[in-house]
Amino acid sequence: MDDYQIQMLRLASSGYSCSQILIQLALDVRGEENPTLVRSMAGLAYGCGGGKASCGALTGGCCLLALYAGKGEDTETESDQLQLMLSEMSDWFESQVGGQYGGTACETITGEDGPAAARQRCGAIVAETFAKAMEILTTHGFDPYDAD
Repeated sequence: MDDYQIQMLRLASSGYSCSQILIQLALDVRGEENPTLVRSMAGLAYGCGGGKASCGALTGGCCLLALYAGKGEDTETESDQLQLMLSEMSDWFESQVGGQYGGTACETITGEDGPAAARQRCGAIVAETFAKAMEILTTHGFDPYDAD
């Protein structure tokens, strides 16, 4: 088990959701703290709360990519790589997770267990999504450890 998986387990056992875990891991990699951002990511959990929307690991992974490549201030511009990176994440998630579970809606992935499935099923999905996001960032010339 690597350091990221240990951190994921710690965050999950502390009650953080999939999307919150992904963004917290990215913040940790960057050496930053942003409780407001982490708190706001809870809105993506369990398919935006009702299970019918996209899995929070997918939307959280997309937010992770945007943390590096999106526009955050008037003086910044969005990276021309962002839309391609988001598409790569979505395509990968649809193929890997959607292919395995029959779709990417949270309730489709978790089944009858709903959010309770997170302990067994969702941990692996979050870990794979984090690894894929780091891969996408690196492939597109972003240094995940660089906060700028």
